Amino acid sequence: MRGNSGLSERKKKTAAAGIAACLIVAGLTLALTLYAMRTGSIAVSWGGLLRGLLVEYDPSVAAIYDLRFPRILVALLAGATLAASGLLLQAALRNPLADPGIIGVSGGAAFTAALVTAFFPALYFSVPVFACLGGILAFLLIYALSWKGDLDPVRIILVGVAVSAVFAGLTGALSGATNASGVSLSVSGLSQRSWGDVRLLGIYAAVGLVPAFLLAPACNLMALDDQAVRGLGVSAGALRAGISAVAVLLVSAATAIVGVIGFLALIVPHAARKLVGSDHRILTPFSILLGAFVLLLADTAGRLIAAPYEIPAAVVMSVAGGPFFIFLLRKGDKIGR
Repeated sequence: MRGNSGLSERKKKTAAAGIAACLIVAGLTLALTLYAMRTGSIAVSWGGLLRGLLVEYDPSVAAIYDLRFPRILVALLAGATLAASGLLLQAALRNPLADPGIIGVSGGAAFTAALVTAFFPALYFSVPVFACLGGILAFLLIYALSWKGDLDPVRIILVGVAVSAVFAGLTGALSGATNASGVSLSVSGLSQRSWGDVRLLGIYAAVGLVPAFLLAPACNLMALDDQAVRGLGVSAGALRAGISAVAVLLVSAATAIVGVIGFLALIVPHAARKLVGSDHRILTPFSILLGAFVLLLADTAGRLIAAPYEIPAAVVMSVAGGPFFIFLLRKGDKIGR
């Protein structure tokens, strides 16, 4: 009885610490959001901003509302979806290096999105759906080429890098061909996002993030080997397929709107595990909040570092994520440690 009581107390303390960590990151994200609202080429006081939003028309505030607000919200949504995607993929593949950008899922989604944009522009609102299909096909291709009786993490990474390079080349070739005819397929990252992008990404994010929360117990099960999972009466293959499908949906929706942003889905889950542990019931909401904070921070830093010029958030994340990825490769870390 005393042992069970001690275990229950530890669980309560862990849950309380996790909730506190979520509240802290939520507070930091809110503070960063408020700071980002007033940061940029258009300077306005808080009083002027509130007056322009609620009382009378102000052209400066209108410009901020139409340009800066959507950018901030898209950054928050994309960061949340990418972080959740990375967390789910790492759980499904039991691979601490699983990142949708590194293993080629983002590349497949980006190529399919560019293909639909080039030849079926009227299907704009369905582009994330087609991007999801492209991401799923890329994932299945990587899985098939990597499978030799087991899931070797290094083999998945090597195959994924090759597949990602192929899709990047195809996307570049398609963009070059369409640019010659006056049609641009380039995704401008987080700049020049609109309220339509916010609504579109918000819908797909909601569709993917709700299952991500519900799959938290399943992700905890995937920490066991397949034989142990089957011993509990659960199909490890079906579980892996379901978790991976949600992960691909999330990253594909973000990629269709903001393009490929590498390493965020790798960095955030690792940092989250170090801070709140490996229980996905706490890890999932914390990773989502931390992902939103990190991408908005990268975008805000990119707007300030070389102002009035901008450094894309994808570049900031690559500079930060590259050394982190090398560190993980050298360390040979394991999920959950």
